[in-house]
Amino acid sequence: MSNLGWRRKFIVYHIIGKWDTGFVMAKNYMYLYGRNSVLERIQTRPETIRQIYLREELSLPRLEKAIDRAAIRCERIDASSLDKMRPQKDLQGVVAKVDKFAYTPSDQLIDTALQEARTILFLDRVNDPHNLGVIIRLSACFGGFSLIIPTREACQVNETVLHVASGGENYVPIASVNNLAPAIDEAKKLGYWIVGAVVDEDAEDIAKVSLPFPLGVVMGSEGTGIRKGLQKRLDIRAYIPMGGAPLSFNVSMACAIFCHEIAKQKSATGGTDG
Repeated sequence: MSNLGWRRKFIVYHIIGKWDTGFVMAKNYMYLYGRNSVLERIQTRPETIRQIYLREELSLPRLEKAIDRAAIRCERIDASSLDKMRPQKDLQGVVAKVDKFAYTPSDQLIDTALQEARTILFLDRVNDPHNLGVIIRLSACFGGFSLIIPTREACQVNETVLHVASGGENYVPIASVNNLAPAIDEAKKLGYWIVGAVVDEDAEDIAKVSLPFPLGVVMGSEGTGIRKGLQKRLDIRAYIPMGGAPLSFNVSMACAIFCHEIAKQKSATGGTDG
């Protein structure tokens, strides 16, 4: 093969992370796409950005100034090359090559949450990346929340999750554990009360419960709810009252309602019991 041919192969691999033979290399990076997601990462954790790619002739003054201030390597490429990197209709002409998402060790997350009066969300088998992304985003917006997710039977923090989170991942500590039960037990040993979102006769209206702090919340999957082994660890069982159609909230909607009530009561009590 000519030097020009090898040069072309190297350029393709450098940009999209694969050889043009179709052989995909193991990635030690992720693609962050969308203007808000990339801008938020520049402003909060620029050290995790390896390079930014902008579509040719696209003018984004605010983003370009942020890139210059952070001294991040930036390259202009055509729309076709951008689409090869991350085929999505909502790239918005911006893609950043960033370090793989770094989870926080669960014991560190729990200890820090206690010190900072954070509420811990334990997400049991949330499989939809859009739901996980929304939960991360709303947790960042409300403030004072951390997340623990299981490594199995659940969505991990991938590129779609980061896009939906719109920068929320920069403000919310997230741990991934083999089993949620030991993590919940550890939190309880440190004084955490655990409330679970359930639908049964013993559950209380979340808006009428006087929530104790420090608090952990277990949210289950839409299909099967919270698994039985975790339900045994609940101190409080709560539900969201609905007076309308016989439908249901998805897990991110339910989480938003719970987080709003928690944030409201935490503000009223200063994050202490009662």
